[in-house]
Amino acid sequence: MSTEENKQLVRRFYREIDAGNLDAMDELVAEDYVDHSPPPFPGLGTGREGLKRAFRLFWKATPGTHEIEDQVAEGDRVVTRLTARGVHRGDLPGAPATGRPLTMTGTVIHRIENGRLAEKWSDKDLLAFLQQLGVIPHLR
Repeated sequence: MSTEENKQLVRRFYREIDAGNLDAMDELVAEDYVDHSPPPFPGLGTGREGLKRAFRLFWKATPGTHEIEDQVAEGDRVVTRLTARGVHRGDLPGAPATGRPLTMTGTVIHRIENGRLAEKWSDKDLLAFLQQLGVIPHLR
């Protein structure tokens, strides 16, 4: 695949997540997908099925959108800087629903293999996310 096709694959991945279409993950994500920065919740598992469980948990608790700010691709890697927005409508482990709006920024690197997402590394602003959930107090 070309670097532009790889970028389109990542964009479609986020569009499908935003639409709540987790069935699309079967087409877009390798079965043995490796998430090098998984969510900090136990019991989600690994691979494509673990990814689907994580997104199901987040989609139910914090429905929202991903806005791609920048994307750079080289070879089989795509780097995406994004902003995720949602509302904390459902419980997350250790964080009961607050009804508050949430915003989290992040930078994600995906590796593509055979036309599917095969690996992911990410750096997200988890401190701000946990502060918005009320799990960690804001420092003043």
